[in-house]
Amino acid sequence: MIDLPDASRVGPDAAARRNWFHVPLWGRILVGLALGVIAGLILQEEAVRLKWIGDIFVRLIRMLVAPLIFVSVVAGVASMVDLSRLGRIGGRTLALYLGLMLVASAVGLSLGALIRPGAGIDLTGVTPEIIVQTKPVGQALMEVIPLNPIAALASGDTLSVIFFAVLVGVGLLVIGEEGRPLRAVFDSASSLMLRLVQFIMELAPFGVFGLIAWVIGTSGPAAFVNIFKLALCVVLGCLIQTLFVHGALLRLLGRLPVRPFFRDIADAVVVALSTSSSAATLPAAMRVAQVNLGVSPTVASAVLPLGVTLSMDGTALYVGLLATFSAQVFGVHLDLVDYLAIMAITTLVTLGTAPVPSASLFLLAAVLSAIGLGPEQTALIVGFILPFDRPLDMLRTVPNCTSDLSACVVVARWEGELDMDAYLARPVE
Repeated sequence: MIDLPDASRVGPDAAARRNWFHVPLWGRILVGLALGVIAGLILQEEAVRLKWIGDIFVRLIRMLVAPLIFVSVVAGVASMVDLSRLGRIGGRTLALYLGLMLVASAVGLSLGALIRPGAGIDLTGVTPEIIVQTKPVGQALMEVIPLNPIAALASGDTLSVIFFAVLVGVGLLVIGEEGRPLRAVFDSASSLMLRLVQFIMELAPFGVFGLIAWVIGTSGPAAFVNIFKLALCVVLGCLIQTLFVHGALLRLLGRLPVRPFFRDIADAVVVALSTSSSAATLPAAMRVAQVNLGVSPTVASAVLPLGVTLSMDGTALYVGLLATFSAQVFGVHLDLVDYLAIMAITTLVTLGTAPVPSASLFLLAAVLSAIGLGPEQTALIVGFILPFDRPLDMLRTVPNCTSDLSACVVVARWEGELDMDAYLARPVE
């Protein structure tokens, strides 16, 4: 925390700065969010002029993502001593992420079947949106291996960066003592990146203000009114997945109290909500996991970067929901086999989804084809949803974030890498 001079000696400006930094970061972010909502409602379309403030914050955060992933994963893998532990952590992480996404898709399907948001929707006059074809599985797997690791870092290709970082970390493990100086360099670089995240997070209240003002001003509450039932399903689904599913994961599998977790992740959650990007949330999540929740750097650097592209609870929930929505719009009857097929396909196609706003909409083609809906119908659904999607995308990024953090805490608990005193204590700002 920044130590400012005594307010009584240096005047009201210094007093204001001191009071500002005495407020916890999550509190300052919520102030920025509230002011952004007010500014958006007042300025309406003119609020787009404030978007640059949020864009600067997002660019600063995204600037750190690729180097943070690389140095953290290398440092984490190199610190594991034996390769069997790397495989165990990776296997447990992947199993948790897949299980959580299956549950999320089931939640989306269930809410869609119960609330029926697509009933009575008329798509007459909707402009179809061009759908990007999904890549074949073989090509997607091949592209994980970077032709040029430096280019992968430069372009922020997360999976390729992780792949190369794991190889470097394993190489450092294998060469043993010869790699000790380089391991120390990566340990120092990882600490440096975490401190840079701390610096940039001080700008989060201003970035959140600009982004929320823009979203409210350009989309506004009308975006929820026009598709009220669908928005209601998204809100309920995100609450169920975040509070009950992830809470149950912590309580039942981690044997941990839930309240400290939800109390201490506010910084990362608000960044997820305002940026609508899992990638942009990663630096904040890394800091929250290690500083607030007591997760060791070894586990945090292994679990959280994978979550950026592999763990997409909000996406799985939304795609499952949109599958039932689309079936209701076009009068397609779904039976139990259809629901199970949607769950399986949704979980598979959401693995590796680009962690950017609205990417989930373009996964629909693969899912809807399983229930007999072709590219034309899919394009109509995407064209209908896309104008209203930004506020919904903000909401469904939150369970992506809480999924990553809850899985990270549980894996750390299983591996004996969770500092219980830090987990239970209130974070010091």
